[in-house]
Amino acid sequence: MRPDDIKAIPARHPGRWIAAAAVFALALAMVYSFTTNPRFEWSVVGEYFFSMRVLHGLLLTLELTVISMLIGVALGVLLAVMRLSLNPLVSGASQFYIWLFRGTPVLVQILFWFNITALYPSIGIGSWSFDANNLITPFIAAILALGLNEGAYMAEIVRAGILSVDEGQSEAGAALGMSRLQIMRRVVLPQAMRVIVPPTGNETISMLKTTSLVSVIAVSDLLYSVQLIYAVNYRTIPLLLVASIWYLLVTTVLSIGQFYIERHFGRSITRKAPPTPLQRLRALLTRVRAEQ
Repeated sequence: MRPDDIKAIPARHPGRWIAAAAVFALALAMVYSFTTNPRFEWSVVGEYFFSMRVLHGLLLTLELTVISMLIGVALGVLLAVMRLSLNPLVSGASQFYIWLFRGTPVLVQILFWFNITALYPSIGIGSWSFDANNLITPFIAAILALGLNEGAYMAEIVRAGILSVDEGQSEAGAALGMSRLQIMRRVVLPQAMRVIVPPTGNETISMLKTTSLVSVIAVSDLLYSVQLIYAVNYRTIPLLLVASIWYLLVTTVLSIGQFYIERHFGRSITRKAPPTPLQRLRALLTRVRAEQ
């Protein structure tokens, strides 16, 4: 028999088609329920989706997310370097900070900073004292709670990234006469970004949703803004849907940005960059056509 006489038949996978059909049927049922149930009140959702009060709350949520993550990342890098220090006092201080802020709920920390004036009515030294009520506003209390709490988690992420870099890199930098700080900034941290970036992206998305906790101290973020609206018109479900859709839209944008940032730092000479969603879709369509 000649090789040309052999006809290759692609393997069939009926289980895949059955699973796909089940998922498709479930998705259709959900879409039908969402579009036909009048209690969702989609007209109310559309009415308030671009409301100025809702957009103002969304903007404040984004501000909280960005500022808190900047504080958390900067503090995390500092704490990670301190944790790896050969000085036991410096290393111990970093470990104590991480233990304290990771061991208490972030909601408790928000309430604590909001009520900090009960402990310190004035902040400062001598004539340079300031009224804590004017200094620690609800917005500042939210920033302090979210940023300081995030710093503890980012410290462990950065530490893991630093430890993932081979020690030979530091030894090579030291052989070139670089200081410990120069080695960390120019040699270790750039290589550690491949490990640091993915969990940092996850922390950013988590921070966006965690900001909703500041509604308990009356900071007019996205959630608190819709709460104020449905407290008047009693359209609770539609307004919660407005907030949920905005959270989903922003997290989707952040997820796409995270993918391309990871793709950038993950590329190397020996490792190909992961395929984009469009490339994956083309590969899936090609595979489906080959199985038919």
